[in-house]
Amino acid sequence: MLVNLVSQELIQLNVDAKDWKEAIIASAQPLLNEGKIEQTYIDSMIEAVNESGPYFVLLPHVALPHARHEKGALEDALGITVLSNPVNFSNPVNDPVKYIFTLSATSNDKHLVALAELAELFEDQAFFKLLDDAVSSDEIYDYLKLIA
Repeated sequence: MLVNLVSQELIQLNVDAKDWKEAIIASAQPLLNEGKIEQTYIDSMIEAVNESGPYFVLLPHVALPHARHEKGALEDALGITVLSNPVNFSNPVNDPVKYIFTLSATSNDKHLVALAELAELFEDQAFFKLLDDAVSSDEIYDYLKLIA
């Protein structure tokens, strides 16, 4: 379940980032602080963009950065970051990115149900309005609990 991967500590609002790299680092910081990932996981996400491009910019304004579990995923988790100013990831179709959902997965399949729930949320414009209007992480977490 999606709500089991998220906590208030993993949700950030109005985060400043000057570019895609800073955005990935900032979005992953709560996961690092909470012991969900190691620094090598963040480094691997950045390396993946440098090598393969911004493949995880999935929809307009939405990125789902992640890395292989052996690169430092310690626990299954999902961080939610809303940038104060969108940044470009060099994805001509879906830039600029404002919403970053940073995924830590400890296996290749354990998190798939949560990703399916997240995909449903991506189709819900009310969810993005909530992300834009929320003044605290509690509002977003409470919404996720409500729909669970």
